[in-house]
Amino acid sequence: MQQVSRMLIKLFQRARSEKPGQVDPRAAEFTMSLLVAMYDRSGTGYVKTRSAAAALISLSGDTLLAKYRAFFQFYAVPDGKATLITRSALRSLLTDLNRIPAVVGEGCTLSCVEIAIHDCFHGVLNAAIVEEKFLSWLRSEPAVLLWLPTCYRLSATEMVSHQAGCR
Repeated sequence: MQQVSRMLIKLFQRARSEKPGQVDPRAAEFTMSLLVAMYDRSGTGYVKTRSAAAALISLSGDTLLAKYRAFFQFYAVPDGKATLITRSALRSLLTDLNRIPAVVGEGCTLSCVEIAIHDCFHGVLNAAIVEEKFLSWLRSEPAVLLWLPTCYRLSATEMVSHQAGCR
């Protein structure tokens, strides 16, 4: 947790310098508390860096495609000339990501994760898939991760204003 905490402090210091007055001075502390609530429920004092990265990526203001590519980069493994994501890596990713809605009582069951893995690997004969197959599956908005594009759309429309008047 110390490594993740140091990373958050640096991240938010940089954000404060780039956007003065827009970042709460306690942002690193609040974010660390959220990560602990999601990934250290038993109080071991340990949060996996990869899990924390997945949460930060998913909660970032980046585009969905950029988030999906980053997930692939963090969870995929090199295999000769290609980089692939295995079933077990996808299981880890989905388990990590599902801790986010679970913190507010909206998590899914383990069977949801297994169904999603089966859907992602449907028709695949190999033990792993390439990035394009992974991205294509994510773009289909699998039910297990439906909260992610929904949250993205909500945040993307926060600043939309219409010129129409209401009565």
